[in-house]
Amino acid sequence: MLDPKKLKYMKSHEWLDLQGDAGTVGISDHAQKEITDVVFVEPPKVGRKVKQGEACCVVESVKAAFDIYAPVSGEITAVNAEVVKDPSLVNAEAFGKGWLFKLKASAPDEAAKLMTETAYGEFLKSEAAHGSH
Repeated sequence: MLDPKKLKYMKSHEWLDLQGDAGTVGISDHAQKEITDVVFVEPPKVGRKVKQGEACCVVESVKAAFDIYAPVSGEITAVNAEVVKDPSLVNAEAFGKGWLFKLKASAPDEAAKLMTETAYGEFLKSEAAHGSH
């Protein structure tokens, strides 16, 4: 399991674990609780080039389908085949076996625009206060 305190977050609830230019992406524990039971994951294609904020993956739950956005620009280097076979891993281990894809960041400094866990927590509180998702 990754330490949520060491990750970076997007307002759309993706997390990024960036080590140099190698990044792993998933969705936050908050997001998996909100979307409820994940039933399908459509990962991006390995080799695809993505820009920061570009929709590149789809997670479907019993509620709806949700786009997953690239936290930084780069090239998709791996997808989690286990999560494609068993989408419930997203719910069971949002910060572990439930990761979605990996990428090689072309601009790792873009991660500086993302939120820390503390800032993400504050963002969630403000969203709850405004009653929007």
